[in-house]
Amino acid sequence: MEIGKQIKKYRSELSLSQEEFADKIYVTRQTVSNWENDKS
Repeated sequence: MEIGKQIKKYRSELSLSQEEFADKIYVTRQTVSNWENDKS
């Protein structure tokens, strides 16, 4: 499983938005989006 898919699955299981998840791990929402969409 790709890391982006793992992040999205984990975030969904916790019922967190990208922004809420990003705040918890001290990155921007855009960074989380890029990870989930395999852009970085």
